[in-house]
Amino acid sequence: MSGHSKFANIKHKKEKNDAQKGKIFTIIGREIVIAVKAGGADPDNNSKLRDVIAKAKAANMPNDTIKRGIEKAAGAASADNYEHITYEGYGPAGVAVIVQTLTDNKNRTAADVRSAFSKGHGNIGTPGCVSFMFDEKGQILIDKEQFEDEVGGSADDLMMTALDAGAEDFNEYEDYFEVLTDPESFSEVRESLEKENIPMMEADIAMIPQTKTALTDETDIANMRKILDLLDESDDVQNVYTNLDGDLDD
Repeated sequence: MSGHSKFANIKHKKEKNDAQKGKIFTIIGREIVIAVKAGGADPDNNSKLRDVIAKAKAANMPNDTIKRGIEKAAGAASADNYEHITYEGYGPAGVAVIVQTLTDNKNRTAADVRSAFSKGHGNIGTPGCVSFMFDEKGQILIDKEQFEDEVGGSADDLMMTALDAGAEDFNEYEDYFEVLTDPESFSEVRESLEKENIPMMEADIAMIPQTKTALTDETDIANMRKILDLLDESDDVQNVYTNLDGDLDD
C-alpha cells in the first residue's frame, strides 16, 4: 500500500470539495444526535460523544457548530430518529463493498444504495456476504507533514507512543501514519494520543480488508467509480469500504 494516495485500500475518499465537506458535517451532526440520545450531552460522561467530537475536530468542524449540535440534540425530544443500516454487495469483478448508512428514511436510503450498485453494474448481496472479508478496527490516520510540523519526533517515537497507549499495530505510508486498535480500545488509544497533542486527520471505527482485488479492465474501473461516486452523493451514506487494490483516480 505504501506509495498510494491517502486512504487507498482502506476507505474510499473523494476530493474534499465544499460539497463533500458539507456532507461530512451533516453525517457528524447525525452522529452527535445519536450519541447524545444514548448517553447524554456531557462528553466527560459519554465516551461515544467524546469520540464523535474528536471526529468532528479532525474534519475541521468549527467548535461553535459542534456545541450547537450537542445543545440541539439535548433539547430536541422530537428530533429525527436516525438509525444505522449496513448494506453489503459486489462491484465489478467481485470487488467487495460495505456501505454504512445513517438515515431517518430507510426506503429513501435503500433506493439510493440499490440505484448506485445497479448503475455501476454491481449488485447488493445478503447481510454478511462480504463483511467476513474485513476486520473491524479502530483506525487513526495521522498526516506526516502535520505531525512533523506540530509535534516533531520520529516515526519510531510515534509508534512507541501508540503501542504504549494500547494500539495493536502501526503502519507508515508515503504521506501518513496509520494506528490500528481493537474496537474496544479505540477510545482509550485515541484519547491518549490526543493528550500528547498528536493531530489526527481521521479517527473512527473502520472496516479493514483482509485481501484486495485489483481492477484492470477500463469498463470495470469506470463502473466501480460510478458506484462510489453515486454513493458519495447520498447524504445518508456514512462510510463506504471496499477491498480495492489501489485507487480509482485518473
